[in-house]
Amino acid sequence: MTRYHFTGIKGSGMSSLAQILFDAGEQVQGSDYETYYFTEQPLRDRGIEILNFDENNIKEGLTVIAGNAFNDDHPELVRARELGVEVIRYHKFLGEYSNRYTSIAITGAHGKTSTTGLMSHVVGGYMPTSYLIGDGTGSGKEDASYFVMEACEYRRHFLAYHPDYAIMTNIDFDHPDYFTSIDDVYDAFQQLALQVNKAIIACGDDEQLQKIQANVPVVYYGFDPANDFSARNIVKTSEGTEFDVYVRNEFYSKFFIPLFGDHTILNTLAVISLCHYEGVPAKLIQERLNTYGGVKRRFTETKVGNAILVDDYAHHPTEIAATLQSARQKYPGREVVAVFQPHTFTRTKAFLQNFADSLSGADAAYLCDIFGSAREKQGELTINDLANLIDGCTVLTIETVDQLKKHENAVFLFMGAGDVHKYQDAFEAILN
Repeated sequence: MTRYHFTGIKGSGMSSLAQILFDAGEQVQGSDYETYYFTEQPLRDRGIEILNFDENNIKEGLTVIAGNAFNDDHPELVRARELGVEVIRYHKFLGEYSNRYTSIAITGAHGKTSTTGLMSHVVGGYMPTSYLIGDGTGSGKEDASYFVMEACEYRRHFLAYHPDYAIMTNIDFDHPDYFTSIDDVYDAFQQLALQVNKAIIACGDDEQLQKIQANVPVVYYGFDPANDFSARNIVKTSEGTEFDVYVRNEFYSKFFIPLFGDHTILNTLAVISLCHYEGVPAKLIQERLNTYGGVKRRFTETKVGNAILVDDYAHHPTEIAATLQSARQKYPGREVVAVFQPHTFTRTKAFLQNFADSLSGADAAYLCDIFGSAREKQGELTINDLANLIDGCTVLTIETVDQLKKHENAVFLFMGAGDVHKYQDAFEAILN
């Protein structure tokens, strides 16, 4: 039996894939840095061995799955080649593995993790489903019919996939360290569209996605009544959101979601559109929507006394605006405090004014120092360049996090793709 070794097993996609293979009965181990990361907990819960990076981890007979964060000169990958051990990149392996099932690839600049989580939960109530979510959650079923996976556009990695269905939530300029323009991003999605086998479910309210060309049907969803699937008669409360779904201008069904913000309606509409296409009954869809618990780091709430602390992965101006909208709907009348940690210097520089504009939508804004990445340790601007563009903004450190206490009865949004959680942890400790 093959034993899989994951080099960089704590990566969000890598952890999910390791869980899938383990659940499906394969032998799995992996290595990474010693630093604790939330994606490792599901691995430890399964008893999957996590080693520290070391070239001596690599032995004959293994198949090495390499995380995309690590170059070919990584000592483990060098040793694997010396021993003649097969090395396959994460996205290539996932592309081949998903071909065994009816595969649903979910992609977009924003919303793909949340939509993947929702899709896997709803479809999983209809047929056995394996899934890979980019929050470090994976599940493998030996008798799976469907395979739902998050498909990332960064470095065009999703072009390793030839899915039956592609859900496209939106096209927006991001990853400025790789993509040169919105047209470059569009080109990547257009390339993927030509690799889809059955149908594309795309947000018709997105002007870029309206231009997508494919060899399969493109089904559009959104708020505009001209879409194939449209959400109408929307009612928003602090309990959630209710809306009617029309299919090509004919009433289909009324749905309720315990979720907040326009983006959650669109994510749900994408799922409903795919399910309708696959013949999943509306009654079953609603039953599954009622029991959906969300994904990690997407409006994840902790209540401490009167304070609401929200952990959210929002790291792009569009996502920050969406998170603020969710908070306003769920907690009307409460002060909304944004605590934001920019992720990568190139993204911060590219969207400096956009970040300032979106964060200005909060009642108070605090900034944490820019979080670099394995690819990018430093840049030509500092957190003060952003702080100077936001009225009344404060730069926060772990030592000064107690300043947040002056906001009583507030909703605190801790947003970012780095380690912003450590600021939330420090504030929680003070409140407790």
